[in-house]
Amino acid sequence: MINVRVNKELEEKLNQYSQQKNLSKSSIVKEALAQYFKKEEMNQTPYELGADLFGLEGNGDANASSDYKKALKQKLNEKHTH
Repeated sequence: MINVRVNKELEEKLNQYSQQKNLSKSSIVKEALAQYFKKEEMNQTPYELGADLFGLEGNGDANASSDYKKALKQKLNEKHTH
């Protein structure tokens, strides 16, 4: 549960809207917050949207893209030392 202080003008608008639509002030504020957060999620950059996917290969190794040269050298050395 939270309490929010608003200025008189906003409080009057909320009261009028609540009466006109026959909705509780709580339900109006909840809906407004839900819309606000949805809008914020939509404003993420492409990087933010895919950040959890970048650098992951099918094996789930997050360092696969930066360690590939090291892994390749190791595999080549193993192959040619026989």
